[in-house]
Amino acid sequence: MSGRALVTGATGGLGLSLVEGLTQAGWIVRAAGRNGARRERLERMGAQVMLGDLLDADLAALCADADTVFHAAGLSSPWGAERAFRRINVEATAALLKAARAAGVTRFVFVSSPSIYTELRDRPSLTEADRPATHPMNAYARTKLAAEKLVLAANASGFMTVAVRPRALIGPDDQVVLPRIVRIVEGGKIPLFRDGRAQAELTDVRDGVRGLILAAEHIDKVAGQPVNIAGGKPVRLRDLAQRLADALGERLTFRPVPMALARPLASLSQAVCAVLPGAPEPVLTPYTLANLAYTQTFDLTRAREALGYEPQYDAIAQAVALAPTFLAREP
Repeated sequence: MSGRALVTGATGGLGLSLVEGLTQAGWIVRAAGRNGARRERLERMGAQVMLGDLLDADLAALCADADTVFHAAGLSSPWGAERAFRRINVEATAALLKAARAAGVTRFVFVSSPSIYTELRDRPSLTEADRPATHPMNAYARTKLAAEKLVLAANASGFMTVAVRPRALIGPDDQVVLPRIVRIVEGGKIPLFRDGRAQAELTDVRDGVRGLILAAEHIDKVAGQPVNIAGGKPVRLRDLAQRLADALGERLTFRPVPMALARPLASLSQAVCAVLPGAPEPVLTPYTLANLAYTQTFDLTRAREALGYEPQYDAIAQAVALAPTFLAREP
């Protein structure tokens, strides 16, 4: 199946790979994003490029003639002002939903986030039936959950919606996950929480793209529902750090940190930085601690049964291969 797609967030790490995957599969793509430096690259893929902020854009023109919207635009960061996240993640999503429906779009695929599950406890083998965190741990998680609820509530006859939650995407244009991990590993000293037994589940961006396209193709089976997507190979964070250190030629020193110290320290650090001039990002927040100290993995039953999704790439091997390339990049 192919069609005419609008991809928002097309100049981001996932967006670039999604546009490439769609054009290679025969889709006609309109790519919307804010980074003008990526225009030429997107045009070489065969996409029509429209640059600008979604809330300032002519959304009717963006959605015109599209049958499918892949909404990947958003502010993705563990730290920042609530208002900025709400504007981009919630208000822009609401406006785009309205414009897409008015333009006759029939399928709306929203890129949600596993951050909505994050808590200070282990959450292995999460299914879509498992509840999100009672109190989302940062502005990003809160606003992605709010946007997801808007998208799923908009599902209707003739306008089917789905929310896809890709877990920790790894790819050459990654601006979120791997750059942060590489900076930590490059420092050589790794804080070790709970003996380093927490597991992470990385996803190769190519599998993430495939999951999104499959969600569009089989949206009748998942309309009005979320779908979890992941690489399917959990790895202990301690082991991942060691493999990346080996690839970077770094010697690691693990420093155990008791949770009785880490939890109040993270809360205090967050509270102090929130009131400092410029609100600098803390070294450790409760959200960061949750990701470093506790396991979060996905059960892929719905993705497999409804979409025919199966991970095809080894995201850990991809992370190890890409890690050295991130050393030369600006943080």
